[in-house]
Amino acid sequence: MSADGERTDEGGTGAELIVYTRPGCPFCTSLRAGLRRQDLEFREIDIWQEQGAAAAVRAIADGNETVPTVVLGDWSAVNPSASQVLDAVREHAPELLPESKPGLVSGALNALGLRQTD
Repeated sequence: MSADGERTDEGGTGAELIVYTRPGCPFCTSLRAGLRRQDLEFREIDIWQEQGAAAAVRAIADGNETVPTVVLGDWSAVNPSASQVLDAVREHAPELLPESKPGLVSGALNALGLRQTD
């Protein structure tokens, strides 16, 4: 993994969703919850625990240690909403989107061997 969040191994575009956080941050808690509701996988980095993480955030956030800061390849954002992150994933790394899951009705119909028609 390189410092900018790009995977250095083979396969895919190498994009990884990185969320820089710190303990006790309510905005971090909110973003984590929103990303989990969207079933987005991400790597969380605590800027107080991981060496170099605070410096990475300062480089993105105009010298401030503002969290959450999110990085996805060349895209980054300071204190974004979950929907802004989801939009960035759609645009920059759609392979990170979760597979679509059937809703309750279509899932139940599929389980019964029936198909829902439009």
